[in-house]
Amino acid sequence: MTIALPPQEPLRSPDEVMRLERMGSMFPSRLSFLRSLTRRLSADKAVVTRPVWQMDADGFGHAVYSLTLGGHVYSLVAFSNRLDPADRTDRVIAQAWDSAFVLYDGVPDAAEIDRLRDNAPKQEAGRFCERDLVLSRANKSVRLFDEVTRALREGRQPDAEMVGDIGYLMRTTAVYGNGKFGIADRNVIAERPGLEGPFAAEMLTVWLIRGFTHDLAEHVGGGELDRALKRHLGIGNSTGLGMAPFLVSHPELLNNWMMVRETALARVRAVPVLDEMQRARLVALADRAAKHLSQWNVPDERQQARIDCLRQDWADLTSQLNDLLDQPKPLDQLVRVSQVLSVECQELVVSLVLEPFGHLIDGLTDCMGAGPLAPLDPRMDVADLRDAMQRECGWALRYDFDDPREDAQFWYVSEEKQEPRLGLRYEEQGGELESPLDIARQIQALAADLEGATGPLGEFLRATPKHRSAVRRVQLLATHPYAEIRSNLICERCKPIDMLRCKLSFFGAAKFDPKSDRWTRITLAQGAPLHDELDNADDWWMPVFNA
Repeated sequence: MTIALPPQEPLRSPDEVMRLERMGSMFPSRLSFLRSLTRRLSADKAVVTRPVWQMDADGFGHAVYSLTLGGHVYSLVAFSNRLDPADRTDRVIAQAWDSAFVLYDGVPDAAEIDRLRDNAPKQEAGRFCERDLVLSRANKSVRLFDEVTRALREGRQPDAEMVGDIGYLMRTTAVYGNGKFGIADRNVIAERPGLEGPFAAEMLTVWLIRGFTHDLAEHVGGGELDRALKRHLGIGNSTGLGMAPFLVSHPELLNNWMMVRETALARVRAVPVLDEMQRARLVALADRAAKHLSQWNVPDERQQARIDCLRQDWADLTSQLNDLLDQPKPLDQLVRVSQVLSVECQELVVSLVLEPFGHLIDGLTDCMGAGPLAPLDPRMDVADLRDAMQRECGWALRYDFDDPREDAQFWYVSEEKQEPRLGLRYEEQGGELESPLDIARQIQALAADLEGATGPLGEFLRATPKHRSAVRRVQLLATHPYAEIRSNLICERCKPIDMLRCKLSFFGAAKFDPKSDRWTRITLAQGAPLHDELDNADDWWMPVFNA
């Protein structure tokens, strides 16, 4: 039986979408992984239990949280440890943390808890097994944690302004999955219902950690937090360069994420007319977004200037909202009108117009995963490859790599932490250890060696095997148009934080708080349902704090 697909407008061009400036302006949406997770938990009628809670009066000890998802039981095993304030740092060089966590496959018995107690606080230095699905650690926001626990001991609720400004009791500094440090490989859970989507296990871990931070603060304070305050307390996160290369090394996955988002946008742009409920919903969500923006303030001057610009653009745009929603294809009109405003405003509009149309787009999230990268096809004729490069790679061929500004930076992996880093080519040593994230330069080198070549591609690659990676990427673009970031990733203009924000928006992150061009703090699961609120799991886009 053929299923009729909803009508849709043309997709936005990859040349428009896949620029770093736009990718670094994205916002979470109902397609984000945390949102998909809470919908799935709600559909499964998941119930979180806490079979183990062994904490002393100061909040040090361990706890276990369990739930059933897709017919499998998973448990968060949490360890709260005493930490010398001098050792509390978000930097990757840290060796100790306030808390350590493992998402465990099943319910751990006492022996397994003892094993994890010995290893989880060591993180990378620990020893793990296939029952351990995700590894994480977190540090307290000491100022807010102390305020919350002190307030509860005094029989009052914590300072609402501080809760609103900080927005989390702990922030994670890593959430590791996919076989890292000996934990389970991705294929162990890749086909399990509920965890088959990208980063689903990691998002489940983050959501469970968030509930643990609430319980820990209430335990130490000896009282209960107001639910509205508790709901606003998400999980903070510090993310740096280690995350950035993922989007380059997983081109098929990147394409699928972007393709789903663009297809969803194309579907809602084709909606011919809105009913009164949809219209009212969009107006209410636009008002909510305005309040969310008013509560988003950061120390970084450049990002704060962008936020200030976005607030004004959003006010200007939404002042026309009622008129725009009266027109034929109202959401298409709204997107078109936004094009004269800032890129951040344009991308916030994309997230807004997706929100009321789950019936049209939620099923697309089943297409956001990917298998192994497609193999290179050596049977292709060299002339066909040249034609493909002209069609798909004009963005890569325009850079002048004789200009030192165009190859001013190089990516490498640090020997100490085995984490990606970015060096200055003409000021620092180590260029000989460069990682192959110079995609535009690789494509240019391939184009130069293809000049005058004839015959099957396999013969060409036997003579010039260094081009295998570039050839595979060019071939992939024929079927995966959003697979490449269409910017020069080694030029002096490249800001890795744009790659971070793109990926984090798919996680569901908000309140981006850049600390440099290379790392940022964010908030996850702010406004999300609490552990006992999964019957109301899907109305927390652009959460706001009502003191």
